[in-house]
Amino acid sequence: MVKSWTDKLHAADEPKLRPSPRTFSDIVEGDMMLVPTARQVDEIMRAIPAGTSMDVRTLRRQLALKHGAAATCPLYTGYHLRTVAEAAHEALEQGARLDEITPFWRVLDEATPTTGRLTFGAGFVHQQRREEGLPD
Repeated sequence: MVKSWTDKLHAADEPKLRPSPRTFSDIVEGDMMLVPTARQVDEIMRAIPAGTSMDVRTLRRQLALKHGAAATCPLYTGYHLRTVAEAAHEALEQGARLDEITPFWRVLDEATPTTGRLTFGAGFVHQQRREEGLPD
């Protein structure tokens, strides 16, 4: 049976702290790196106030600081950004109000690669950013 995005968001995964196996992105080999869960990414995104945006690098930095790591894995963060956005959109489709879902559009914008992978397209992200007065 295929898991829904909401199932993936609420999976019983645990965060992991481990040394980075190599230097990549903004991470240096050997630095303690957080491998986050989707719920951790969701929690940070839910805390972003309306009319405010945060880039992915800042989100990763906040997660790392909160969990005592030097960095947060950019690959897992990218996977989880999509999971959070898709789960939020599923909730909308099931009747949730906009103010009840995670405001993923405050992190995802037209330049974020994850936005192009969303099953519901980038139009929703663009519309929500415009309505909140956020840059594209």
